[in-house]
Amino acid sequence: MLKKPLLTLLILPVSFWSWLALGMLADSKTNALPGQQTEEVTTWIQAHPTLRPRSGERLFIQKSDTAAQRFTFLASVLPPGKVAFTKDRSVIRNERITMYDAVNGMTFDRLQEALRVIYGVDIYQDFKRGQVLYQYPNQSAINSARLAKTPIREALQGELRVGDRFAYWIEVAQPKAGKAFTGQMTVLLKSDLDKLEAELRNR
Repeated sequence: MLKKPLLTLLILPVSFWSWLALGMLADSKTNALPGQQTEEVTTWIQAHPTLRPRSGERLFIQKSDTAAQRFTFLASVLPPGKVAFTKDRSVIRNERITMYDAVNGMTFDRLQEALRVIYGVDIYQDFKRGQVLYQYPNQSAINSARLAKTPIREALQGELRVGDRFAYWIEVAQPKAGKAFTGQMTVLLKSDLDKLEAELRNR
């Protein structure tokens, strides 16, 4: 487990992240993840002390104090990456945490801590012990982005990992100067890893 308090690591205003702190204090056990039925995941989200969906929210949760600080959680029946057809819409294929903070910035550490708070220590450790399969951008991708004058592609920094239980995709948009403001952490089925890796390598 992490030794430092959650709010110290995230360095965020208490008013905005109080719901996240509640999740840490509750330390709820994970009982719904990719590979499970949509109904199971929906029930888990509704009862989760951190996600705490509002009326009408089911698989897509949004939280914000101001336009400068936002959090979303999405459970999807589609594999991550480019939209692909799927026959079975009864099983969740990936769950994505997206965070935006124009006040304090975004880091890989904060995304990892959000993973721990929402899913518990077991999933967090599965991520930490996981093998890094792909990191980007490499120098070739940077040169290509500069030549094409696409600074967004150059700014995207991330990696794919595979653990014993799941695969993980973490990414932040880091500009040349200043802090990153947005990032995402996705938990996905290992069976969808090859598709996502191929898309990231070729985008």
